[in-house]
Amino acid sequence: MTVMTKPSTADGRAVVAAPSLSPAAQLAKPALLSVEQANAMDVARMTDLFKAHLNPGQLHFMKLLGFHKVKIERAEGMFYTDQNGRRILDFFGGFGSLALGHNHPRILAARKKFQEENRHEIAIAFMSQYAAALAHNLAQISPGDLDMVFLGSSGSEAMEAAIKLGERAAGPKRPKIVYAENSFHGKTRGVLSVTDGQLYRGEFKLIDNTLRIPFGDIEAVENAFRSDPQIGVIVLETIQGGGGIIQAPDGYWQKLRALCDQYGVLWIADEVQCGVGRSGRFYAFEHFGVVPDITAVAKSLGGGKSAMAAMIARHDVYMKAYGTPKTAMIHAAATFGGIGEASITAIETLNVLYDEGLIDNAAVTGDYLLLRLRQLQAKYPKIIKDVRGQGFMVGLEFHDFSQTLPMVLRPVVGVLDDKLKGSLSGFVGALLLRDYDVLVAFTEYNRNVIRLLPPLICQREHVDQFADALDSLLSRGIVAIVKDFVKSQMK
Repeated sequence: MTVMTKPSTADGRAVVAAPSLSPAAQLAKPALLSVEQANAMDVARMTDLFKAHLNPGQLHFMKLLGFHKVKIERAEGMFYTDQNGRRILDFFGGFGSLALGHNHPRILAARKKFQEENRHEIAIAFMSQYAAALAHNLAQISPGDLDMVFLGSSGSEAMEAAIKLGERAAGPKRPKIVYAENSFHGKTRGVLSVTDGQLYRGEFKLIDNTLRIPFGDIEAVENAFRSDPQIGVIVLETIQGGGGIIQAPDGYWQKLRALCDQYGVLWIADEVQCGVGRSGRFYAFEHFGVVPDITAVAKSLGGGKSAMAAMIARHDVYMKAYGTPKTAMIHAAATFGGIGEASITAIETLNVLYDEGLIDNAAVTGDYLLLRLRQLQAKYPKIIKDVRGQGFMVGLEFHDFSQTLPMVLRPVVGVLDDKLKGSLSGFVGALLLRDYDVLVAFTEYNRNVIRLLPPLICQREHVDQFADALDSLLSRGIVAIVKDFVKSQMK
C-alpha cells in the first residue's frame, strides 16, 4: 500500500500550496483602451474623453482658439504634423520645454540604446551612475560654487526643494521669504505661496511667512531687508514668464547680489523657464556677472522626451541645511528623482546644447527674431505696443483693444478694455494657427502678451516664416481680424 505524504521543507514544515483561481473567478479586465486604439483615436473621441475625464473647463478655451480641432500625429524638429498632414511651426515650444525641438535624433538614439541594454531605471537602494553623471555635468556648467544638485521631475518640485533648502539654511530666526508681483514659481502648495496669481491661489490655505514686493524695484528690496530682520530668502524669476516676459532694469541683479550679501539673505534664482540656454546663456543670470545662492532648472532639461528638473545650490548653503547624517534625508530625492532614462536624456541634452552651438544660436537668432518683430511694431504701432525679451524668450504685447480701433470707437469700447484684455492676442493666436500653420503661446497675468518660446534649433528661415505670417495677418486690420475670428467660431 502506498502512503501519501504532504510535501515538506528541509526542517519538516508542511508546504502550503498557493490557492488557484478558476477561470470564472479571475479578475475581469475593464474596458481599457490599447496603445493602438489611442493612436487611432479621432478628434471627436478625443474631445469626448477630454471633457469626461480631464478638464471640461479647459476645453472651453481650446474651442475658442480652435485648438480642439487638431490631433497631433507626429512631431519633428520645429514642426508638429496633424491628422491632415499639415505641418505646424512651433513657436510655443511647450512653455520652454523643447530646447532641442521635437524628437532630436541624438536624444532618441541615447534612449533607445539605454532601453536595449536593459539598464536600470529605479535603484533607490544603490548609487546611480546616471544621476551622479548628470549632477557632475550641471556642476561643471554652473558658475561660482553652485555645485550641489537635487534631481526631480518638474519645475515645481525643483523650486519646492530650493525654497525648503533656503529656509533651512537661513535658519529658524529668519523664516520669511520675499517674492515678486506677477511671479510664477509653480502650482504645488509651497511655491504657490510665492506665486502671485489669484487664479492659481484659489482659496487654498498657503504658507504665510511671505512678503510680496514689485519686480525689478531694488529700493523695495532694500526697504524690505532693512525693515524686517526675519527675511532670510528672496526668490525671483530672472526673466518673468507668466508676467509677460518682464526683465529687471539695468544694474538690478548686481545691486540685488550686493544687498543679499550685506543683509545675509539667500537669493534663489528661478530659471525653470529662462534657463537651459533659452536667453543666450545657460542661465539668464549669467548675463549680469552674478551668481545666486540657489537656482533651479527644468522643462528643456528633459530634452523634450522626459520629465527632469534640478535644483543647484552653493556648496556651503547646501551643507548648512543638509550636511550631516542626521539631516541628510530631510529632503533627499523622491522615488523618481534621478530615474535612469530621464537622467541619461538630460546628460545627452546638455551635450547637444554645446555640441550644436544651440545656446549661441539662441543669442544670435533670438536677436534676429527681436529685429523682425520690432520692424513689425514700427509698421503697426497702433496694434503692437511692445516687443521685449532676450534670446528665444520673447514677449509681443498688443495695445488694449480700444486703442487699436478708429478714434471714434475708442471711448465706447474703452470701458470694456479690462474685460476684453487678451481678446486680441487670442484672435491673433487662433488665426495664426488656422490660416498660417503657426502655434504661439500666451501669458498668465498680462493677457495682451503673446509668448514666443521656440526651440533653440530655430533658424532665420523659421523666424521669417513666423514674422511673415504675423505681418500678413496684421495687414488685414483689426476689424477684419475680428470678423475672421467670429467666422471661425461659427464653423
